[in-house]
Amino acid sequence: MTLRAHLSALNMPYKFTFDLSKIPRFFFTELTRMGYEKRMHRKVSAAIQDFIRKCKIQEATGLNLADAIQLLEDLVDLEARNLLEREKFKKTGRRALLLPHCARKYMDNRCKAKFEPDIPSYICAHCSEDCLINKAVSLAEGEGYDVYILPGSSCVPKILKFRNYEGVIGVACGEELKLAGKVLESMRIAGQAVPLLRNGCSNTFFNMQTLQRILKKNRELKRGGVD
Repeated sequence: MTLRAHLSALNMPYKFTFDLSKIPRFFFTELTRMGYEKRMHRKVSAAIQDFIRKCKIQEATGLNLADAIQLLEDLVDLEARNLLEREKFKKTGRRALLLPHCARKYMDNRCKAKFEPDIPSYICAHCSEDCLINKAVSLAEGEGYDVYILPGSSCVPKILKFRNYEGVIGVACGEELKLAGKVLESMRIAGQAVPLLRNGCSNTFFNMQTLQRILKKNRELKRGGVD
C-alpha cells in the first residue's frame, strides 16, 4: 500500500463505540502481558477470546463478540508495537505528541482553545484545570515535546511532512493508531501509542498514567538513567 493510501485509510475509525474507562487495572496489566507474548510468539488470539470471557468485556462494554475481539486484538497489537519500537524511540531527538481534540473537557465555546489552520492544530488556552487535554499538553511540553491538538487524522500528514520529527506519540482509537503506525514506519519515524479507552465524537478518554509512563521512560534515558 502506498503512503497516500495509508493516509486515506486514517479516515476509517471503528464503526462501533466503546468505553473501557471503568475497566479494572488488571485488564491493562493483562494487555501488557499479552502484548509482550505477541512480540515473542505472534499468536495470542485464543488467549484474547478467553480474556474477553474472563473479564466479561462484552457485558462491561455492550459490544458483540466480534467487535470485542477486534478491539482487544488492536490494543494488544499496539502494546506489542510499543515494545518493539521502544528502544528506537528512546534514541530520537525531536519529538511530538498528537492529541485528539475530542478529549477536551468542552467542545463548545467554553473551551478557549484557538484553531490555527496553518499548523494545523488547536492551541490549548489552559482554561480548565481538570481538562484531560490541558493536563496532557502541560505534561508533554514540560518534557520538551511539541504538542498538537488535532481535529482529525487528515491533519497528521502536514505536521509530519514539514517538521522533521524523529519520534511521535499518538493518542487515538486503536484502529487509527495501527494505521498511523504504518504511516510512521513508511516515514522512518519511531512511534509510541496511547489508545483511547472511550471513543466517540466528544468526551473521549485516555489513561494519563499511560502517557506519563511513556514520557517518564524517555526522560530517564536522556538524563542517563536506567529503564
